[in-house]
Amino acid sequence: MSKNAADTVIATKEQAIQLGLLGEEYEKVKEILGREPNFCEVSIYSAMWSEHCSYKNSIVWLKTLPKKGPHLLAEAGEENAGLVDIGDGLACAFKIESHNHPSAIEPYQGAATGVGGINRDIFTMGARPIAQMNSLRFGDLKLDKTKWLLKGVVKGIGNYGNSFGVPVLSGETFFDESFNTNPLVNAFSAGIVEVGKTLSATSHGAGNPVYIVGSATGKDGIHGAAFASKDITDASTDDLPSVQVGDPFQEKLLLEATLELADTDAVVGMQDMGAAGITCSTAEMSAEEGFGMDIDLDKVPTRQDGMHGFEILLSESQERMLVVVKKGKEKVVEDIFEKWDLNAVQIGEVTEGGVLNFHKNGELIATTPAEPLVLGGGAPVYEREYSEPAYFKEYQKFTIASIEEPKDLKKVAEFLIQQPNIASKNWISEQYDSMVGTANMTTNEPADAGVAQIKGSDRAIAMSVDCNSRYVNADPYKGTQIAVCEAARNIVCTGGKPSAISNCLNFGNPYNPESYWQFVKAVQGMGSACEALKTPVTGGNVSFYNQTVTKDGEVPVFPTPTIGMIGLLNKENKMSLDFKKESDMIYVIGENHNDISSSEYLAKYHGVKESPAPYFDLESEQEVQDAVLKLIEEKLIVSAHDCSNGGLFTTLLESAVHRDLGFNITTDQIIRKDAFLFGEAQSRVVVSVPTIYNEDFMEMMTHFGIDYSLLGYVTKGDITIDDESWGDISHFKSLYNEALEKALD
Repeated sequence: MSKNAADTVIATKEQAIQLGLLGEEYEKVKEILGREPNFCEVSIYSAMWSEHCSYKNSIVWLKTLPKKGPHLLAEAGEENAGLVDIGDGLACAFKIESHNHPSAIEPYQGAATGVGGINRDIFTMGARPIAQMNSLRFGDLKLDKTKWLLKGVVKGIGNYGNSFGVPVLSGETFFDESFNTNPLVNAFSAGIVEVGKTLSATSHGAGNPVYIVGSATGKDGIHGAAFASKDITDASTDDLPSVQVGDPFQEKLLLEATLELADTDAVVGMQDMGAAGITCSTAEMSAEEGFGMDIDLDKVPTRQDGMHGFEILLSESQERMLVVVKKGKEKVVEDIFEKWDLNAVQIGEVTEGGVLNFHKNGELIATTPAEPLVLGGGAPVYEREYSEPAYFKEYQKFTIASIEEPKDLKKVAEFLIQQPNIASKNWISEQYDSMVGTANMTTNEPADAGVAQIKGSDRAIAMSVDCNSRYVNADPYKGTQIAVCEAARNIVCTGGKPSAISNCLNFGNPYNPESYWQFVKAVQGMGSACEALKTPVTGGNVSFYNQTVTKDGEVPVFPTPTIGMIGLLNKENKMSLDFKKESDMIYVIGENHNDISSSEYLAKYHGVKESPAPYFDLESEQEVQDAVLKLIEEKLIVSAHDCSNGGLFTTLLESAVHRDLGFNITTDQIIRKDAFLFGEAQSRVVVSVPTIYNEDFMEMMTHFGIDYSLLGYVTKGDITIDDESWGDISHFKSLYNEALEKALD
């Protein structure tokens, strides 16, 4: 029997379906190859035509997103990450991606390897990562499983990121029972590279050698792309081999070796080995310019003996990359990687004709054209049916009149600030190294966005990740508009000008018309908001099948189109969110509304989950952002903090606690007091103004012609609302700071 029997045996349609292909897709593979495929070839197509790799159920709608902007150096899909010109001959490469399914099964390694993968996407382009962020979703914090998932994910992010040596600047964490089984782990990374010195995922020039560099290849992560393209069930723990294992110290070595290599003229192209491993990197690099590759899998360094060809091809072992080298420059590559004590082994060469040939034990075990494997080549593209869920119209029937206003609003405030979605996330953020590398400009002064300085420049990069999953579930179109605008508002409140976004679209089963409707409406909402704010989409990630299949049917997570946005600011304009001193005036810019829809107050205090998204107006949002940015530039305000989760009271508290100050405010008598304090109507920013600038501030606001109102003034530490003392800031601060840690005990 051939040593390659497991690879070369003819595959049946049933086997193809078990690996994730549809029946008609198996027939299409036969048509492409002109024969029946063997098991290795079916494994290749099942990985490359999975939703995770091909975006076959989403690409039709992703193509509708705005992709052009004055600062873009690469449009969506052209490179491994978005690329924006930041001046002085420099560019920012940035991207956000998901690692949801692995984190649901093995939270530590799932989250750790998500961090590793997103950073490789950045430095594979020749950019040095300077900052990380994350966006996390978990279930009911009262459940032991949720606590286990949260602790594992946070430890995985912290241990990998801290060891790798890139600071975590910002992030967000949201809890809802819809995430009980399926947590969401979205990782963001940004890096700096000189314009014109980026490396692309391409190959050209027949005879150029192909190298695999970095770690050895093992059996971890095999069929990981297919695993990420199916439902989580009770049997999903059987898929543990699909969860990769990370080594941050190897990644650090790989980073330094890669950037040293990028400074030479030896590289034709480079590609990270993420989903589908060698299969994906060889296919995508070849299809880019119509070349092929001959690959000898016997030359791939492996961690286990006797690995089959399909296992080597599909392994998602971490800290590996594929490099196409200019013929004659082999020693340059080998010497650099030997210096960093990493593998650098030639496993093949570039060929004419666009065909991938994989050999094992001296035998051709798989051959296929490269182009049909990749997005935009011949991978399937589907237009799925979608229909509005019945719940959507039911949510619109909610009215504030149906909710009785509580008599003791101080108790409501104490309750709300201890809810996991509002309480301080210090327990999480303190496990991340935020100061390594000295780029973080928000270490001592909290701000709505993370800020990383561009060393040797008078500018910095502001970045934010945002999405309120409850809003999106209530109204996917409006909720996603809000996600884009809140990311932009956070950057503006920090003194920056929003530039571009990357997205991570987390949804349920695309074959479910109601789940797919959520996806379509979210993409449409994102497109409209990005057009209005002139923040083009540079790329991102789609993660479907975030749901649990139970005896009662599919239970999807709240739809979560996470927005990762960057912007530029002058360092002298950097603004923090904290009140600065007693007697400063407190204003809210934007219009208050008699609205408690989809608020934490309504959902958690009253237990009402069925309501529309909160008030939002895109035109008003733009006006508020323009005004705040101008006020910062004119140095008329000393703090700015956007009003979002928890409403005005939470915004005021978060501005007060950093310096142990308080506030004395008067509520709007036209609006219900609970709506004024705890409603989450959008497009509002709380600012503080020194009394000496008060007249100039009001004059400028009159010039803008937008709604604003005086709330009150900063106090030494006491909190007073409508002349009623609510006590000292220390009481609320302890409730706010200690709630999450207490919930985890």
